[in-house]
Order: sequence, then structure tokens, then C-alpha cells
Amino acid sequence: MATKQGVRRANLAAVLRLVHREGPLSRAALTQATGLNRSTVGDLVAALADAGLVVEHEPDALRKVGRPSPVVAAVPEIVAIAANPEVDALTIAAVGLDRGIRARVRLERDTLLTPEETAQLIGEQLAQWRRGPLRRSRPVAVGVAVPGPVRASDGFVRAAPHLKWTGAALAPMVTQATRLPAVIGNDANMGAVAEHLFGAAHRQDDVVYLNGGASGIGGGIILGGRLVTGVGGYTGEFGQNRPAVACEDDRRSPDGVLEDEVSRARLLEAVGLRGVDDAQLAAALAAGASGGAAEGGAGASAAAEVARQRRILATALANAVNALNPSVVVLGGFLAILAAADVPGLLADVQAQTMDATSEHLEIRPATLADDRLLIGAAEAAFAALLHDPLG
Repeated sequence: MATKQGVRRANLAAVLRLVHREGPLSRAALTQATGLNRSTVGDLVAALADAGLVVEHEPDALRKVGRPSPVVAAVPEIVAIAANPEVDALTIAAVGLDRGIRARVRLERDTLLTPEETAQLIGEQLAQWRRGPLRRSRPVAVGVAVPGPVRASDGFVRAAPHLKWTGAALAPMVTQATRLPAVIGNDANMGAVAEHLFGAAHRQDDVVYLNGGASGIGGGIILGGRLVTGVGGYTGEFGQNRPAVACEDDRRSPDGVLEDEVSRARLLEAVGLRGVDDAQLAAALAAGASGGAAEGGAGASAAAEVARQRRILATALANAVNALNPSVVVLGGFLAILAAADVPGLLADVQAQTMDATSEHLEIRPATLADDRLLIGAAEAAFAALLHDPLG
């Protein structure tokens, strides 16, 4: 039987989650969304405001008829520190409870990060921000999105192969460096949650998300509105699937896994670049396609590589759609670049390889949170304890 204290805790969490995930809401809207009475909602909002988690303000009187209902908003100074280590950089951000990015930095790397260096750099960046943009903020936790399998029970990094990490207890290292609780998770799972809550898959309950980064391809699965993690937390390793690739030269093995064939490194090679972000890669591919394809030069090579990777990606997505029957497939990172070249064409290629029933309502969408998707997902994991028990 639920206790009075337990019910109040759950109601406080419900109100805080709503203003965090939906944005500023009037008390009237909160009353309708929670099913609670007005006086109870007023009491809950007052308690959250006293704790410094929400703030109330009057709505624009010119746009309201009758007595206006106060608007409740999450306090942006409550922040989570989010980080994403990759083979070429460590990206760190401070994400407000209002989902605004308060600060962000990309630390380029010429050598692979170790878990210890990752924790140290996060700690140093947080200390620097505390003297600057976060000097009036209240960091509550750190979330780290790792490109590799992470044990769900305790955040233990089983492997991040492209970073050459094996068996890394990253959470206590980050906590020691920051003096904050740390939550470690798989980057693609965190990206899936972010796009489901706030991005391309908002209000969609059955979603397959694939993330393409410098370390390869990972994925996240949302079914019935919930993240599917598997018994140990290792679902979604789509990059390790073998899509029966028909190879076109001796460098490519028909036994290769998906991330060997659909690869950011191959796209960079095609345009002659290295060490650039996704926006720069997309611009280079677009410039090559428009400027060089007709002459049969570098642009033609880049266009051919994009077309080759799209064919292989379509087969991998068809396998996922046949198995999981999602309403939406969301593609992030360099996979979004591949999709954006012709989304209807990619959808048609996928549907040509699926059962009619599994793909009749399917949509393919590029991730809308762009380079922030993994950071927002990591921040959401860091906020989880606060959102579960705001006054705990």
C-alpha cells in the first residue's frame, strides 16, 4: 500500500518531469495533465519552488482571457554535466533542467583517451565552468555517453573497442574528479532516449534509433514507450550485425560487420578530410556531389561512396524493421547525413526488403537534436535521480 509520503513524492516527481520535458506549463495545464486538484498542484509547485527547482511567473496578460494561471518553468541553473568521449574528441556540456545548453566544449584529441583522462578532463572542465558560466548554477550529477557496451546494473564499461577500453569502472573515477554522482551509459541508448523524449521520435512509442559516430554504429530500441536494454543492458549493437554485403573491391570482406562497411572514416576518406565534425562532413559531401560528380573527379568518388553505404544501410534497417516493427527509424550522426541525401529513396529501399506488414506505417527521420543528441541523453540519465525524487 502506498504511503502518504510516497504518494507526495510521486506527485512531486510527476510535476517536475512535466515542466522539464514539456517546457513551461500553466498551473491549469499541470492540473489537467496530472489529474490532481488545483490546490494539490499549487502545494506541489510551492514545494518545488522552495527547493529551487521551478520558478513561477505570470503569463502574457495580453494573450489571455479571464484570470491567468501562473506559468511554472524548470530552473535553468539546475544543471547536469554531460560528456561523450570519442576517438577524436571529448565533448562536454552543461545542460539545464530546462534543457538549455548552458556551456559546451569539444576537446580535440590526437591520441586515444583513457578512462582516467576522461574523468580528469571532465573534472577540470567543470572546475573551470564553476568560475565562469556556471558560477551561479547548481550541478547535480554527471552523465557520460560511452561508445560501447555498458553494464546496466552499475555503469561498468565492458568494452569501448575503438577507444581500446576494456573493463573500465568509469563512474567512480568521474565522481572522484567532480565530486558529483555519475551515471555511465551506452551512447546510442542515450541518444535514443533523447530523440524519443525531445527530438525526431517525440510522442512515438516504437522506435529504432541508429547512431553513427567516429567509433562506429550503435543503436537504441524503444518499444511501448520504454527503452529496451536486455538482460545485461547490451541491446542495440546494430553495428556488429552482418548485412551480407556484396563487396566491390578487395578491401571489403563479405564477412564484415555493418560498421566496417557503413563508416564515417570511409566518408572522410572519400572527401579527403580528417578531424572534422558532422556539419563539416555534410558540407564537404554536399559540395563534392554538386561540384565534382559531373566531371568524374573527387565528387564522383564521394557520391559513389554515399550510394554504396546507403545500399548497405538499407539492408541493415530492413532487418531491424522486420524484427521489431517500429513506427519510426531515427538516424543520428553520419547516418543522418546518409539519409538526408534522399530520405524517401532510403525508405523505399528499406521497404523493398521488408514484409509489407512490418513497414507499411514506417517513417525514416534524421535525428533533430543534431550534435547535442548524445549530450542531452547523457544529461537525462544524470537528471534521473532528481526527476524520480525531487526532494530526496
